[in-house]
Amino acid sequence: MKFVIQINASPREAQAANTAYQFIKAALANGHAILLVFFYYDGVCNAQVSSFAGEDDPAARWSSLAREHGLDLVLCVSAAQRRGLVSTEGRDEGYLAPGFRVGGLGQWVDACLKAERALTFAA
Repeated sequence: MKFVIQINASPREAQAANTAYQFIKAALANGHAILLVFFYYDGVCNAQVSSFAGEDDPAARWSSLAREHGLDLVLCVSAAQRRGLVSTEGRDEGYLAPGFRVGGLGQWVDACLKAERALTFAA
């Protein structure tokens, strides 16, 4: 099955982002395809590099998963701009972990058209 995943929750404020992460790992382990992981609203905070030593680093976990499985991790540019993660021109200001890229809702819609299931994880 082909899935697209939207994550709308911050990793620090809700369990939804971690649930999405666990779902994606399980889906991949069972031979399913993840066409796109789209981070929207506070979900864009999952891409922010953590500076807290010894704490769980959600961005590093996502980066590792993307690297291992070739996942496309896309941040909504508008949501990322409003939260100060990218410049007003959409450029990474050094706050994004490797494997994440900035995009738009058009990419989400396009991926939804190609997928068999779209799942949203929100707070």
